[in-house]
Amino acid sequence: MKRILSYSFILFAVLSFAACKKTKYPEGTVGPYVPMLDLRSLYKGSDLTLSADNMFGSTKISGVVVSDHSGGNMPVGYLVLQDKKRLSKLRGITINIGADAAKYVPGDSIAIDINGCILTRESGVLQVKNVMPTNITKLASGVTIAPNRVPSSYILANPEAYESTLVAIVKGGFDPVPAPTDTFSGDRLVNDGFDNITLHTEPTAAFAGKTLPFLANFYGIIFNKAGADGKLVPQQRLRTATDVVVLSSTVSIPSMIISGWIADPKGTDANNEYIQFLATRDIDFSVTPFSVVTTNNAGASTPAINPTNGWALGDLRTYKFNLTSGKAAKGTYFYVGGAKKLINSAVGNVNSTSIASSNWIRSFDYSTIAGDGFGTKTTNLLANSGNAYGVAVFEGTTVTEASTPIDALFVGSGGLLYSAGPPAIGYRIANNDIYDVVNPITLAAQPFYRQGTNTINFTYTTPSDAGYYYKFGGVYSVTLGKWVKARTQTNILLTLTSTLAEIEGVFPAPTADNPLGTPATQIK
Repeated sequence: MKRILSYSFILFAVLSFAACKKTKYPEGTVGPYVPMLDLRSLYKGSDLTLSADNMFGSTKISGVVVSDHSGGNMPVGYLVLQDKKRLSKLRGITINIGADAAKYVPGDSIAIDINGCILTRESGVLQVKNVMPTNITKLASGVTIAPNRVPSSYILANPEAYESTLVAIVKGGFDPVPAPTDTFSGDRLVNDGFDNITLHTEPTAAFAGKTLPFLANFYGIIFNKAGADGKLVPQQRLRTATDVVVLSSTVSIPSMIISGWIADPKGTDANNEYIQFLATRDIDFSVTPFSVVTTNNAGASTPAINPTNGWALGDLRTYKFNLTSGKAAKGTYFYVGGAKKLINSAVGNVNSTSIASSNWIRSFDYSTIAGDGFGTKTTNLLANSGNAYGVAVFEGTTVTEASTPIDALFVGSGGLLYSAGPPAIGYRIANNDIYDVVNPITLAAQPFYRQGTNTINFTYTTPSDAGYYYKFGGVYSVTLGKWVKARTQTNILLTLTSTLAEIEGVFPAPTADNPLGTPATQIK
């Protein structure tokens, strides 16, 4: 029996080896094309002669052309193409082929034999040199290039990853605000609400003399320059005048912006919730009244329907405060909410810090008094968990289904919020750092929360009844008429002894990990 088992084991081993040898696993046929991601990774700081040995067995690249020399703003001789062959990561490369680069247009699909060519970084740009025109084969034309929206802060943080790719800088405005005679020629700083990035236009470009728009989308290729410290400095280059999609030619500055709120204070919520605002100009509410509307879409809130009247739905779904008296100076915070005016409600008989000395433009006991015009008395203006809630600000005291707010923010995404219809119904949003009334890429109308790209929301704090304050740090430029740093959510756990400085100042304080600390929303 032992001898039989031994023979069986030897036979099994031989057959297994033969099977492995037959399939040559894990070997396989190497594809002819090396992905851009892999090609770029080969460069280690010095020129490299490309070959099958260092390109993982491949000798070619293929991709879609994004460069266009017809506008006169591309670096001479640069043919730029991109692909997503590795890990679905978009990467590009520049091929320096001289005058022949102008023969190719965006949407051309090409293959290039780069065996024996040089991978190098010149003038800050990673590129392949010594490519003969005969090494390029056109595979197709008219290939669709999907828009690639990238925040400027992403590009600045990792310029190598976006180099030689076509990106869209969306909702960009110039810093400083251009004069009516300013043109594209030269280097211009564009801010998209995330950071400033340089837009470079050659003085000889066909569109160099065009005047600058107030707000636009900018489609262009990212090229890097070598900075004085050796680090890569990215800039965007438009290709033609059609790479600018003007969104607005006028400045529209909201008189106030939402800067924070407390929705679930420690202890009872009734008459203790409040919303903080920041004035962007001097406001006399007796002369120019406004209104603030909250929406609570908890499952028990009535009516249990999609908001056919939008922010004016009323009952337990929306509640309105009219702001018709008092003043707020530019750059100061003011408050709307319950009559208690405590920073964090009360626990038993112990009140939290009073902030009654702050600028309260409108406050009353909403747990016993109906809203101004609509809204049933309620113990919760803003929900504690579950479905979405939100806050909106309107010019004037008349709010209807058709009213568009000057600012609006939401927490959560659930509940009866939006129906595509027809007709479409929902809560209308404002053009701000979070939402767009018109899709900035497709230019399709999307006036409601949860419609189109308007799906961003802040998140609930946990656990409930802890006393978290929602601090929306961001920077709005009154000079530029736009957000230059989008609002972000910081949850400040308040106590009974917390002070106004925690919600109006820099808190938490600066640390080594966070050298700027956490400031409240600011204007500049």
